[in-house]
Amino acid sequence: MPEDQNWPGEARWPESHSEQTDLLPRIPAVGSPWDDAPTQQIPQVPQEEPATERRSSRKPAIIVGAVVGALAVLYGIDLAVSSGDVPRGTTVAGVDVGGMSQLEAEQALRQKIEPRLTQPIAVKIGSVDGKLDPTRSGLTLDWGKTLEQAGDQPLSPITRVASLFGATREVGVVTSTDDKTLSAAIDQLKTSSTRPPVEGAIRFDGANPVAVEPVPGQELDTGKARQVIIDRWVSGSALELPVTSSPVKTTSDGVHVALDFAKVAVSAPVTVKGEGKDAKIDPAVIASALTFDPADGGGLAPKVDVAKVTDAVRPQLASTEKPGQDAEVVFDGGTPKVTPSTDGTGVKYDTAFATLLDVLHKPDGREIKVEYTKAPAKVTTDQANQLGIKEVIGEFSTKGFAADSGVNIRMVAAKVDGAIVKPGETFSLNGYTGPRGAAQGYVEAGIIKDGAPGREVGGGISQFATTLYNASYFAGLKDAGHKEHSYYISRYPAAREATVFENPDGSSVIDLKFTNDSPTGIAIQTIWTSSSITVKIWGTKRYNVESIPGARTLETPPQEKPGPTTGKCNPSNGAPGFTTSDTRVLRDATSNAEVRRDTRTVRYNPQPKIVCAPAPPG
Repeated sequence: MPEDQNWPGEARWPESHSEQTDLLPRIPAVGSPWDDAPTQQIPQVPQEEPATERRSSRKPAIIVGAVVGALAVLYGIDLAVSSGDVPRGTTVAGVDVGGMSQLEAEQALRQKIEPRLTQPIAVKIGSVDGKLDPTRSGLTLDWGKTLEQAGDQPLSPITRVASLFGATREVGVVTSTDDKTLSAAIDQLKTSSTRPPVEGAIRFDGANPVAVEPVPGQELDTGKARQVIIDRWVSGSALELPVTSSPVKTTSDGVHVALDFAKVAVSAPVTVKGEGKDAKIDPAVIASALTFDPADGGGLAPKVDVAKVTDAVRPQLASTEKPGQDAEVVFDGGTPKVTPSTDGTGVKYDTAFATLLDVLHKPDGREIKVEYTKAPAKVTTDQANQLGIKEVIGEFSTKGFAADSGVNIRMVAAKVDGAIVKPGETFSLNGYTGPRGAAQGYVEAGIIKDGAPGREVGGGISQFATTLYNASYFAGLKDAGHKEHSYYISRYPAAREATVFENPDGSSVIDLKFTNDSPTGIAIQTIWTSSSITVKIWGTKRYNVESIPGARTLETPPQEKPGPTTGKCNPSNGAPGFTTSDTRVLRDATSNAEVRRDTRTVRYNPQPKIVCAPAPPG
C-alpha cells in the first residue's frame, strides 16, 4: 500500500473536494492495463468526535482506573500486613479466629472446641431425638490440618476486600475417623430411629372410638448422615440427620371421617328381631367387632367381624331355635339299629348381618330382622342306613380292674357306645368324650404319671383306651396316633396297648386316634361288666387281621427305690424294662391274600423295686 495511505491515529478529512478526490484510490477502467492489478480496499475514515464528548467520556474511565489502582495498592498492603495471621472473617466450627496470629488462633480453638470433642452430640433424626458419643464413634479432630486450613491467606482480591466489610467464611475442621467404629455407631442410630409407618386407624377404648393419626415411617439415610456428622460434629449444636420417609395410605381427614361414623355406630344398641324373641347387639359388642382398613383416597373402610356379632346374638336367640337330632346306631339284642334323625330350625346366621353396616350408619331405627332356616341333622337317617354298618369287623376285651377304675371305665364306655365314624373321618377319644372330671361323674383312681404310680380323677381310662385300640387294630383301621404306657402292664399285650391323659381343664395331653379309611362307615359298641370291658367295631369287613408279637430284647433290671416314709409302704420286686415289637398283617377278607404288614417297636422302662424302711422298735 502507498505510504500516504497509512492513516494516523486521529484522522482529518481534507477541507476541499479536490483534496478528497486526490485522496481516493485510482479505479482502473474496464479493459485497461490495470485489469490484472489487485483490487484495493477503501479504508473507512473515522469521524472525529467533538471535543466536549471526548472529555466527558474520559472522566468515568479515569475514576475507575483510580479506584482500581487504589484497591490494588490496598490489596498489596493488606497482603503484606496480614502475612502470617489468620485471614479476617475466618471461623472454624463457629469459632471466630479472624485476624489472630497462628498461636492465638490455636489457643482460641482449643479453648472452645476441645470440650466438645468428648461431649455427647445431640442428633435429631426426623421425629426422634438421640445422642452420639464422639469417642465411641471413632471421631477425632486433626488439629494440625485444621489449624493449617484456618491459617491459609486467600489470594482472591474479592475475598480479601469483602472481609474488610465484615464478610466471614467458615473453613470447618479436619476430622479423622475410624470408619468401622463410625459405621457401627451410625447403624445403631438407624436401628433406634427407624419407625415403621403407622396407618391411620380407629381404635376403641371400651365403646369409645379414638382416632389414630397416620404417621409416615422413617429410616436414617446412613450415607448422607455420615457426611453431616463428619462435617459438623464439633459445631456445638444439634445435628439434623437426613431420613428417608415411608408413606402411608391414609390421611388425617380420612381418619376423622371414619371417626364420625364410628361415633354413630356405637351410639346405641342394635335390635335383632327373632321369632318370638329379640336380641341386642350392645355398643361394646359393636366396638369389638368393628374394624377399619385403609382405603383409596386416604380414607378408612369399616368392616364388621360377623363371627363376634353372631357369638353375642346366638345365646340370646337359642330358645327360638329347634336343634336337630342325629341318627344313631343302637345295639338292640346285640345287633345295630338306626334311630331316625330329626331336622331342626335355626337362625340363618350366614346372611343375618349382611345389612349391619348400613344400620350402624343410622342414629335411630337400628333394627335387623333375622330369617330362620331348616337345620338338618349332621347324620341323617338315610346316611346312617347307607353307612354299611352290618357286621363286627373288630373286637377286643380286657379284664381285671379295681372298683374305682371300673366306675370311670363304665362312664367313658357309655359315652362312646353308638359313636359313628363316617368314611374318611378320624375318631379322637379325648375329643369325643370331652373333659373327664368330677363334674362329669368321674372319680379318683390309679394312673401312671411320669413313669410312676399315682392317683387322679378319671384314672383307669387307659384300660378302655387299650381295649378300643385293639378293637380298631383288628378292624384294620388306620392308626392316627397313640402312645403306650411308660412301663409294661402284664394284663395288656406288649407293644399293642395305649394310654390317654387330659389336663384338669380337659385339654388333651395324650390321645388315642384312628381313621376310618374304609369306604363304609363304622359304629362303636361297648359292653361293660364289673370285671371286664369289651369293645366291638361294626362296619363292612375288609380284612382278616393277624398280630405277630416280637421277641423281648435289651432287658434292663429294675432299680431300687425307697418307699414313702409316711403312710403305708407297699414293697415290690419291680419288673425289668425291655424292647419288643408287634407286626400287624392285613389280608384281604375275600381272597386272604396279604395286603400289607406294619411293625411297631416299643421300649418299656423297668418298674422300680420299692424298698420299705424297717418299722421302728416297739
